[in-house]
Amino acid sequence: MLNFFLYRFGQFIAVNLPLKFVYGIGEFLAYLHYVFAFRDRRYVRNNLKVIFPRESSRFINKTSRKVFQNFAKYLVDFFRFEKLDRSFINKKVKLENLENFDQALKQGKGVIVLTAHLGNWELGGVVIAQLGYPFWAVALPHKSKKVNDFFDRQRNRKGVKVIAMGKAVRSCISEIRKNHMVALVGDRDFTEKGVIVDFFNKPTHFPEGPAALSLMTGAPIVPGFMLRNPDDSFTLRIEKPINFQPSQDKKRDLIELVAMYNKIFEDYILKYPDQWYVFRNFWAK
Repeated sequence: MLNFFLYRFGQFIAVNLPLKFVYGIGEFLAYLHYVFAFRDRRYVRNNLKVIFPRESSRFINKTSRKVFQNFAKYLVDFFRFEKLDRSFINKKVKLENLENFDQALKQGKGVIVLTAHLGNWELGGVVIAQLGYPFWAVALPHKSKKVNDFFDRQRNRKGVKVIAMGKAVRSCISEIRKNHMVALVGDRDFTEKGVIVDFFNKPTHFPEGPAALSLMTGAPIVPGFMLRNPDDSFTLRIEKPINFQPSQDKKRDLIELVAMYNKIFEDYILKYPDQWYVFRNFWAK
């Protein structure tokens, strides 16, 4: 219940005060969290050390602080969804390679939009929906129904239709068969039962859902990322559909397809390490 009231209070502040001022509040609170949340700070630092084994402690510390600050801005942006409209998109969002969506939809097999916990994936989904694409997103339900309803209302009010993880397979297949777009965040496995693959040269569990869904339906996987720019504008960058030819070996196909989009995740995380929000030990022990 406390989290619900904190989120509602955060939304009130974010909507009613100037954006730069609210970002400043968020960055200050993020710095306090960075200082006092020992476990979260340790996880972020340790993950960055795996990604950048040759970088200095100064680089790791600076990037870690930016992770916390950028995540605070991510929350501010989420709270301000009601202010997002086409005018915001025209002024604040650079759109790159939307034709990759259009070409994938022309195949008539639906589209699996794949992203990571990088930049502002929630805002990216809203922008895509506001542009008129038939957009659904798979989301992990929160333990609190009030909090979960709050998050889903924020998404729904801007055209993002939510599929709850746990009920996702049947609903995803249904929407894909209607030639709709279904978005999944593919860089974190919440069950620790996913496919084990190397990520930055260390093994970890990755969810098999995006790859399995593509192999099951024939829907192309189109990676996309909503990236924060230094001036707090955004770039929505859509990659080309992943070109994968399945064989008769379903297990091997699954692992190989996951490995293909893991490489894309690696490239983006290397470029934007301070926008990758994973506050836990990421690699398998």
